[in-house]
Amino acid sequence: MAEEVLIVDDDTRLSAMLSDYLSANGFCVSRSTNGAAGLAELSRRQPDIVVLDVMMPGMDGFETCRRMRAISDVPILMLTAKGDETDRIVGLEIGADDYLPKPFNPRELLARLRAILRRRYGAPGTSARVLRFGRLEIDAGSRIVRIDGCEQALTSYQFDILVTLAENAGRILSRDQLMDMVRGEELDAFDRSIDVHISRIRAAIEADPRHPRRIVTVRGSGYLFARFQDDER
Repeated sequence: MAEEVLIVDDDTRLSAMLSDYLSANGFCVSRSTNGAAGLAELSRRQPDIVVLDVMMPGMDGFETCRRMRAISDVPILMLTAKGDETDRIVGLEIGADDYLPKPFNPRELLARLRAILRRRYGAPGTSARVLRFGRLEIDAGSRIVRIDGCEQALTSYQFDILVTLAENAGRILSRDQLMDMVRGEELDAFDRSIDVHISRIRAAIEADPRHPRRIVTVRGSGYLFARFQDDER
């Protein structure tokens, strides 16, 4: 069964071109030209992934992303202005899984969509894999993170960063290593993206995100997942 992608972009020429390209590569595509229509389409069709432009009249992509996150955990890839790091950081902070600056090569968009969907649905044979660290439980099969049995909200990319760190507990991973291990693709990234995701993960799993005990920053080297098993988050 073809995976369905929803494109929300007021640039009708671009969205038509992407629709043709993605359809030719096995996707079922639906399109909306503004945020309100995209929200309605999301509720109606429940796509596997959303491609969402930032710069749209009326309700922009940021507000659309916020509203989508309030009703769905669908993966969201945001299209941002080229070189505008602020847009990318804001998008990640409000729940986007990835970003792609315009203009872009459709092949890169396709690669990113496939990478996100692989992360979303996981690899075969992982259904029984559960990682436990004291009060923290990471269910790799169902892709759920729990603290004391209560689910914590993470995007699919953030979930995979957490799994990667947890599977390498006690080992320092650099930003580049994390991006390579999680993405599994040779794709461009900007350094701040990992920092933003780590911040969101800490907010979900740490008792005090400002003084993290689980995901520790090793200055000049990267991040380390601590193994402690006590009653602290």
